[in-house]
Amino acid sequence: MKVSIRYFVIKLLLLSSLAFFPMVNSSLAYAHTGIDTQNGWVHGFIHPVGGLDHVLAMIAVGLWATQIGGHVVWLVPFTFVAVMTLGGLAGIIAVPFGYTEVGIIISLLVFGMLIAASIRLPLTISAIIAGIFAFCHGYAHGAEMSQNVSGLTYAMGFVSATALLHALGIGIGIFIKHKGSVQWLKLVGIGVILYGSSMVLIG
Repeated sequence: MKVSIRYFVIKLLLLSSLAFFPMVNSSLAYAHTGIDTQNGWVHGFIHPVGGLDHVLAMIAVGLWATQIGGHVVWLVPFTFVAVMTLGGLAGIIAVPFGYTEVGIIISLLVFGMLIAASIRLPLTISAIIAGIFAFCHGYAHGAEMSQNVSGLTYAMGFVSATALLHALGIGIGIFIKHKGSVQWLKLVGIGVILYGSSMVLIG
């Protein structure tokens, strides 16, 4: 199991790194022509990592998946990224959806609770939960896309950032399990809950 999980993390990092090509390619093109324009990949990549709510949610997904183990370790993050992409597309084309912010806050509370309480759900239910909240996060990314960037490169950017954050969460989970400090996972879960609660109070 440890070997397969590590293989998955490495594979996820390698796949997400492929999306760096559009950034490098477009940067060279702009440098050659002298055109100063906003890079869609960079804009998309920065969006998830630019907000602590998104960062915590993405890492929490990886932590929770690792905590459950089995096929969930790769299926839940994969489901999240896939559905988030659909949500991003819905946001880009402005499909009406009024539950984005609420969904993001609830995702922090739910993922935090699942980690803190070490809740292990069936594979299908775990994927459904991940998918529901992934759509909310993806919609937020898509809706806030700049009009001056390419939707394709922008999407590749936020998908890459999300995959890397999932991989980071999985890596942290593996490290904590390896050290036998499972209580740290619960503390992280509580921290995610507290941050989500603070967003409710501030909002």
